Amino acid sequence: MNIHEYQAKEILRAHGVPVPEGYMCTSSACSRETARRLGDGPWVVKAQIHAGGRGKGGGVKLVRVADEVRDVARDMLGMTLVTHQTGPEGKVVKRVLVEKGCNIARELYVSLLVDRKTSKVTLMASTEGGMDIEEVAAKTPEKIFFEQIDPLIGLAPFQGRNVAFSLGLGGKLVNKAVKLFEGLYQTFIDCDCSLVEVNPLVVTAEGDLLALDAKMGFDDNALYRQRAVSDMRDYDEEDPHEVEASQHDLSYISLDGNIGCMVNGAGLAMATMDIIKHYGGNPANFLDVGGGATIERVTEAFKLILSDDKVKGIFVNIFGGIMKCDIIATGIVEAAKQVSLQVPLIVRLEGTNVAKGKEILAASGLDITVADGMADGAGKIVKAVSA
Repeated sequence: MNIHEYQAKEILRAHGVPVPEGYMCTSSACSRETARRLGDGPWVVKAQIHAGGRGKGGGVKLVRVADEVRDVARDMLGMTLVTHQTGPEGKVVKRVLVEKGCNIARELYVSLLVDRKTSKVTLMASTEGGMDIEEVAAKTPEKIFFEQIDPLIGLAPFQGRNVAFSLGLGGKLVNKAVKLFEGLYQTFIDCDCSLVEVNPLVVTAEGDLLALDAKMGFDDNALYRQRAVSDMRDYDEEDPHEVEASQHDLSYISLDGNIGCMVNGAGLAMATMDIIKHYGGNPANFLDVGGGATIERVTEAFKLILSDDKVKGIFVNIFGGIMKCDIIATGIVEAAKQVSLQVPLIVRLEGTNVAKGKEILAASGLDITVADGMADGAGKIVKAVSA
């Protein structure tokens, strides 16, 4: 789960991380009043969407006259902001963050994430703040510094100092940096984060450190114990199909193709999408019903696939282990009857209770094609949607 920048800064502020003073607004009038509340300018107006690259797309504006804050916010609210992370369709701006400006002397980068090679939280930093870290990694990887954090000890002060020195910080800034890094790490642990990113972390002309931007991602599996974080979820920023899937404990991601996929197991789902591409088709979604799905969940999964107008055919690819083939077959039949299936449906079943599952499909009276294997099924569904 992701949250907006203004929400991330609220969390960081509560953990002692210095952030600029600012407030979220949903109207131009609110933005003008916020600028007055913050005192003398300049001010920064920032579009609040779940995507990076906002500045390049016109979603971050520096304003020096108070009345212009209102005008900039009016232009920004309701605009469709397109960045390299939103895709060409962009995202509609419904909130802005109005912040007090600062005197930037240097821009740095710092983040915390889980290193899957070491299974440890890792502090990552770079002198190249304000840039996409992927670009830095590709062109100047020597400018990125890492500290692996022992989960039993936490972030040690010497590790914070190592990173501060690597960033070229000296004097009082070293201790300020160590304290800031400790605040970021505590935030990461306390909130069950998967990512905490500050880009840029700025050194001000007055000799302070400020988290000028902030991005956070959270482990969905831990949200049950993060009620305050869960309440920050903005459904407007998410694909409606993915929101619906989450209500039924389904793993679903929308894609751009026209072949709906229903599979059990993430590995098999990836293989299914690959083989559809191999035969010249394009998957419309990633959908994993899980190993212990019920008839009701399978039915909802099937209905979810068909709710996507792009879907011109469906490929069900199930290898029954814990997930029994007869359960899948019953769910398919129930869903197909409820939605009056009008698109080609190819089903490949193997594993536990496969014979019983095929009997259920055959007795349904529905127009269902049973495939002999994964390759056979992929070939048939690609041919069916291309006809």
